[in-house]
Amino acid sequence: MTTTAPHTNTSGGARERAQTNTPPRRRTPPSTPPHIPLTRIVAVELRKSFDTRSGFWLLAGIGLAALLTTGAVIAWAPQSEFSYSQFTLAIGVPMTVILPIIAALSVTAEWSQRSGLTTFTLVPHRDRVLFAKGLAAGLVALAATAVAFTVGALGNVIGAALAGIDPVWNQGLADVGFFALGNTLLTLVGFTLGALIRNSPGAIVAYMIYAFVAPGMLAFLAFNQAWFHNARPWVDPKFNQDALLQGTLSGEGWTHLAVTTLVWLVLPLIVAVLNLLRAEVK
Repeated sequence: MTTTAPHTNTSGGARERAQTNTPPRRRTPPSTPPHIPLTRIVAVELRKSFDTRSGFWLLAGIGLAALLTTGAVIAWAPQSEFSYSQFTLAIGVPMTVILPIIAALSVTAEWSQRSGLTTFTLVPHRDRVLFAKGLAAGLVALAATAVAFTVGALGNVIGAALAGIDPVWNQGLADVGFFALGNTLLTLVGFTLGALIRNSPGAIVAYMIYAFVAPGMLAFLAFNQAWFHNARPWVDPKFNQDALLQGTLSGEGWTHLAVTTLVWLVLPLIVAVLNLLRAEVK
């Protein structure tokens, strides 16, 4: 009786051995999302400043206010006061109101408009977002300075031509720097109030008190109380910021500006940023 040997599937066995000897495939870790550059965040914050209807008209209001104030100086100012500084200072008055409001709204948007979850999900590091907002506000202030001196130069030429006099060019590069620094400080004041209050109407009202109500009360006190007359530059930040915008700050005035800026801007800004970094986003 013939015995038949069992059939062996050599190809299947070889495949099983090959599979057995194959090392396990390593799982690749999930890819880390690319780091968003600061320049892109600043560009986004700049675009957010004028994407909304209110932001667009605030920025457009800077140009419109420059043209209107230039026309007002030509129409009503005495010809003896036609000068480059007269036009730029007149243009700077509405800017001291519009620029801080833009900065305040840029901060409060994440809280009053409930876009904070979206913003801080896309960029989890709040400090980078706040820094980008501050840079964007500073860039807007620099652009406003360029608008003021450009429109002021045109107004000076047109006003002198209509009056039949030679234009007076009494502004230099130092005055441009003083004007830009003054606008930047006021813009940062609005930024600080927005970060402290985190509510758009509240931040705007607080800035109006800072810019108009408090300086008027301090000026009245300095006028009626001799002891406060010399102390006012040490406690009134708006007094020193106005002097900086006008280019009349010199000597001890820089010390006054440094002290009031430290007390009324730097320290509140530090407190505002620390609170905002820990605040709950809803």
